Amino acid sequence: MLVYWALVAVGALDALVGAAAAVMVSLLVAIAWFASLAGAVLLRHGDVSGVLPSAGVLVAAVLLSALLTRLLMRPLRRMLAEEAVPTRRDFVGRMCVISTGRVDLRFGQAVVRAADGSAAVIQVRQQRNREDEPALKAGSTALIFDYDAEGEFFWVMPYDAELDPHRSPR
Repeated sequence: MLVYWALVAVGALDALVGAAAAVMVSLLVAIAWFASLAGAVLLRHGDVSGVLPSAGVLVAAVLLSALLTRLLMRPLRRMLAEEAVPTRRDFVGRMCVISTGRVDLRFGQAVVRAADGSAAVIQVRQQRNREDEPALKAGSTALIFDYDAEGEFFWVMPYDAELDPHRSPR
């Protein structure tokens, strides 16, 4: 357990193990260790020796540890809730404001607000399917409707800012 926490402390296991899992494993090991130590002391105190009693203490320690860890983790899970890591796909469905003079199949940028309120400048593209479809330009509002992972850009279409469900009330 000490090696495990030393690796966590230097950041070697950050990506592999979440906080809740780390606490759970630590509790499981610590409780099992203490229960087996207490069981061994009780066996010595009662002048009981042998493989069978020692194996019984080990099994009882693991079962007790699993039960106590489960009970202790219920309230701890709420405190250790892991934050969802934002991705680019989180922008799909949001409204953005075009920041370049034009948007076409090869060029365009926009500013979008994330759920946490921060702003991001993103690459956008527009495919006009009809002649009467308005071309996006600086200051236009657009709806992000897809993300192209290969090209690392978002597909957008004209959108009325008044219809945006994420806009802040006036």
